[in-house]
Amino acid sequence: MSLIALQNARPETAIVLGSGLGAVADAFRIESEVAYAEVPGLSASTVPGHSGRFALARHHGKPILLAQGRRHLYEGLTAYEVTASIRFMHEIGVKRVVLTNAAGAIDENFHVGGLMLITDHINLQGTTPLMGGPNFHDMSEVYSRTWCERFHAASVEIGLKLHAGVYAGLLGPQYETPAEIRMLRTLGADAVGMSTVPEAIQARALGMEVAGISMLTNWAAGLRAQTLHHAEVVEVGKTAGMYLARLLKAAV
Repeated sequence: MSLIALQNARPETAIVLGSGLGAVADAFRIESEVAYAEVPGLSASTVPGHSGRFALARHHGKPILLAQGRRHLYEGLTAYEVTASIRFMHEIGVKRVVLTNAAGAIDENFHVGGLMLITDHINLQGTTPLMGGPNFHDMSEVYSRTWCERFHAASVEIGLKLHAGVYAGLLGPQYETPAEIRMLRTLGADAVGMSTVPEAIQARALGMEVAGISMLTNWAAGLRAQTLHHAEVVEVGKTAGMYLARLLKAAV
């Protein structure tokens, strides 16, 4: 599929698939694919588990855009560069986006391998894609309440346990220390990761409707006697991705 054909499809809904979740796209009827490298200003991630391509699918007869992988600040990019894919989506007509990610669970009432609907976020990454001028935008409802209700209803319909909570975005790439996790818990965070926040900010600034879902791949540092590895994140994603795909198909 050419880039022009993708642009002409005018999908109104997009889903960004995070670490280990690229295979979720297989649950949809994919019609064609375009590599990020074919889109001016975009490039593939250097992180394992991010294939770096757009897939155009049909769901309930409508086009839906699946972004398999994302770039991260810790790869040496600016927040503006990281969110180039969101601006591209907006340019081709996307009005609503679901941002998914892999995250560490902080709330001990959650369970590893489960899913958390993001109700709000804490930006601890020290930057924003809106830097460069007085780009003031309201962030009192980054994650759409309407979509939160829809995802909750869908989870009940398919019998899937769906947690809900606050996502803390940190810079990375190192994982957090136990002391940092204690700080995040005090601040009100329920899960922690290294992505999503810049994309959510950029999408809201463009007037897009946003939903966020974290795949809880591991316990955050200090909560269990274990060390953290990215390979574990990708492996858990293979299983949790099946549940995420069911939820997305039911709610989107």
